[in-house]
Amino acid sequence: MCKDCGCSITDHDHHHDHGHSHEHDSASHQAAHETLHHNPQLNDSKTVSVIKKILDKNDHEAAHNRAHFNEHKVLGINLMSSPGSGKTTLLEHLADLADFKYGVVEGDLETNKDADRLKAKDIKAVQIQTGSACHLDAFMVHKGLHDMPLDDLDVCFVENVGNLVCPASYDVGTHLNIVLVSVPEGEDKIAKYPVMFRAADLILFTKTDLLPYFEYDLEKEKEVARKLKPNVDILEVSTKDKDSLQAVVDWINFKRKHR
Repeated sequence: MCKDCGCSITDHDHHHDHGHSHEHDSASHQAAHETLHHNPQLNDSKTVSVIKKILDKNDHEAAHNRAHFNEHKVLGINLMSSPGSGKTTLLEHLADLADFKYGVVEGDLETNKDADRLKAKDIKAVQIQTGSACHLDAFMVHKGLHDMPLDDLDVCFVENVGNLVCPASYDVGTHLNIVLVSVPEGEDKIAKYPVMFRAADLILFTKTDLLPYFEYDLEKEKEVARKLKPNVDILEVSTKDKDSLQAVVDWINFKRKHR
């Protein structure tokens, strides 16, 4: 683990009961750490090569995760947002409306609080504690999937660590990305964090019941989002509005049928 920035530059050695192993190249991760934090030429060929090698290993594992989902006919959805935008709350409320069975691989730096909230709603949840890592990677998600009863599920959500930067760069093996942005966060988050929103298949504007209390131009923010990604789907959500939650369920069902 990189102590300077918290990035998951580490040596993963996974040996699984189902007869295969995944090994990160320890030397490449150490080289990445040295290059990123002790070499001022952050865009030189060495840096690019090392980072590419790390991401290639992650992408290989992500493809493996996707194969697991496909084998079990499960739709994988990655939920990403800044902290406090309402990811866990959304998942709690969907339990009252969804006509599909779902589980959640829950990512947080510490504690099991979010997983416990979901389990209280009879949602299958597996907690991944990342320590100081600011995102989930495909290897972490793979570990969580080992405890997820995919045969009994239609959808598996990966609730990523609250962060509008790093999660967008790591494919975790899902089929779709949903990015949440809440009204209390204020305007300009989409413009400031374009990589995250370019990765979105669906943008959820959450806590819209608070619009009367904030200076927030919702239509302007939608325009900014569509300039970044013209074909992105957008929904407005309030947990106090059942119809808005049903629209999320309907979107997921549409993707299930047309995947």
